Amino acid sequence: MTEVLYPDLCVIGAGSGGLSVAAAAASFGVSVVLVEKGKMGGDCLNYGCVPSKALLAQAKRAQLQRQALGSGAENVPLDFGKIHEYVHGVIRALAPNDSKARLGGLGVQVIEGAAHFKDRFTIGVGDALEIKARRMVIATGSQPAMPSIAGLESVSILTNETIFDLTEVPQHLVVIGAGSVGLELAQAFRRLGAAVTVLEAATPLAKDDPECAAVVLERLTREGVVIRSGVGVARVEPGPPVRLFFEGGQGEEIIEASHLLVAAARRANVEGLLLEAAGIKYHDRGIVVDKGLRTTNRRVYAIGDVAGGLQFTHVANYHAGLVIRSALFRLPTKVDTRAMPWVTFTDPELAQVGLNEVEARRRHGAIRVLRWPYHENDRAQVEGNTVGHIKVITTKRGRIVGASIVGAHAGELITTWSLAVAQRLNIRTIAALIIPYPTLAELGKRAAISYFFLSLTRPWLRSLIRLLRRFG
Repeated sequence: MTEVLYPDLCVIGAGSGGLSVAAAAASFGVSVVLVEKGKMGGDCLNYGCVPSKALLAQAKRAQLQRQALGSGAENVPLDFGKIHEYVHGVIRALAPNDSKARLGGLGVQVIEGAAHFKDRFTIGVGDALEIKARRMVIATGSQPAMPSIAGLESVSILTNETIFDLTEVPQHLVVIGAGSVGLELAQAFRRLGAAVTVLEAATPLAKDDPECAAVVLERLTREGVVIRSGVGVARVEPGPPVRLFFEGGQGEEIIEASHLLVAAARRANVEGLLLEAAGIKYHDRGIVVDKGLRTTNRRVYAIGDVAGGLQFTHVANYHAGLVIRSALFRLPTKVDTRAMPWVTFTDPELAQVGLNEVEARRRHGAIRVLRWPYHENDRAQVEGNTVGHIKVITTKRGRIVGASIVGAHAGELITTWSLAVAQRLNIRTIAALIIPYPTLAELGKRAAISYFFLSLTRPWLRSLIRLLRRFG
């Protein structure tokens, strides 16, 4: 006999966005059912942000140790087994926050299984359970997408879902894709002793400011990561080693890899949901949603990666907040990503919010570009982190429309500029801030003050100062 549940809200997917919706709704006393077919915590906890940043942290420690030991340190052995255990230890430490037990304690009924729509009003889980909720949220995330390369299906490949299972350092890791994920992992494994080659069909870090991205690419190249851009892999042949064929400057080239990581793109997790039964439209990028994240079935929302927009954990959490406002309180909502920051956690870090220089010129015409280098910052000097700069974009009248930071702790520093873009602040506001000394935050104030340097050379201002001097 089929069991039927009648909650106020049903959430499909226990990743960051789904967990946020479920926990928030339950805290308001709403009856919530959460359905998850895989691991609680989703991609971020198990395969994405958490393990990758843990690996990056260990790689940075290895690099610092190598620098401290000086000449000959390249041959210092690393216990990669311990690094593997550290990464998975971090996952285990954070897992209770996303666990079935914690959600149950908050009042959420967690059901393990694969959800699918039976009609516009009903979600099925297996053959013996139906859920008829007043509102439904799809938060199933995304997964690695395989590029169209002949022979790829015949070789063993790594993705972000499997690379953290490695217990030995690859001899030669070849990475297909030079976005944030590809370059973060490329630098991490290079610092841990692997030879690394990155192949990119287009432009590395294409979504970021080119001037700032160049600083990251130069550092990775100097550390020994080989980055080939404008390279499309034509075919691969199984090994070992795996052989990759592509057109280079001298005709066809071949690269041999002990391990192959595909980090080129991602696709929305919609398989098996039977969205057609619920009248929900979707395309190659994900589920079709309106500005309030409603699907073509007005009872159903889609959030996070599956909604086809920016694919970041903080975007999913932002979406979750909008859905709570709309589904619980019937308040009007609208997705606004103008002040959405993102960070590439290489060393140096690369952070961006708002418009970059090219976009700003296209939209606003005359703009001001303000820069300040890390090497002119006292904190950066005393800590030896002098590579990088901040770049702030304003309109001609000084309204802040974007910022890029490349350098140490860029991910922390970008928050101020996210606020500035969101609140449409004028650069005068940042210039007037009192910043504690010595901190990297002074970079932003120095860049803001430089907005006024041009005014100091104007004849009328100098004449005014001379006039005022006569009064003592």
